[in-house]
Amino acid sequence: MPLAMRMLLFCMLLAAGAAHGAAKTLLVLGDSLSAAYGIAAARGWVALLGERLAREHPDYRVVNASISGETSAGARARIAGELARHQPAIVIVELGGNDGLRGLAPAQMKQNIAAIVSAAQKAGARVLLVGMQMPPNYGPEYTQRFEAVFRELRERYATAWVPFLLEGFAERRELFQADNIHPNEEAQPLILDNVWPGLSPLLK
Repeated sequence: MPLAMRMLLFCMLLAAGAAHGAAKTLLVLGDSLSAAYGIAAARGWVALLGERLAREHPDYRVVNASISGETSAGARARIAGELARHQPAIVIVELGGNDGLRGLAPAQMKQNIAAIVSAAQKAGARVLLVGMQMPPNYGPEYTQRFEAVFRELRERYATAWVPFLLEGFAERRELFQADNIHPNEEAQPLILDNVWPGLSPLLK
């Protein structure tokens, strides 16, 4: 390869590396709903978010730190490490579903998520808090206290938020996998559509 071509290629690689290094990180801290449980990871809503950011906000990159089965306590235990490792500009907190399925007291869940949001904000990140709801068979008292946790934390910490991740299709069985808990591939763009309005103002 001629010297001029080698120099051009070297400069291009340097520029690409600099652009990547300058990218701001958007960290998703969630459970199976964000970890693409039961479907190809590339078709999950977080991957679709990465594709949309590449088109519309290429100065951001997505890191998906979501784990299937994650609880608010589990995420609380690892938030400090995730913040130190990725130094995110934005953190999407999508948690609570597994707490609810296990019947965890909403007050305990609230303490855990509050600690996560507080840690992210103290690290300089903007936070998008994603709300979750429990099915009515858990009883009106529990479901109301559970749902209220997210509103109260949103107000206390002045976060951006998504009222309900599955808004608009939670009762459409054809958009869920056989377990009737996890959205299927067809539902993933709908989840992204629910997240985007809350996230968009943070992408500055």
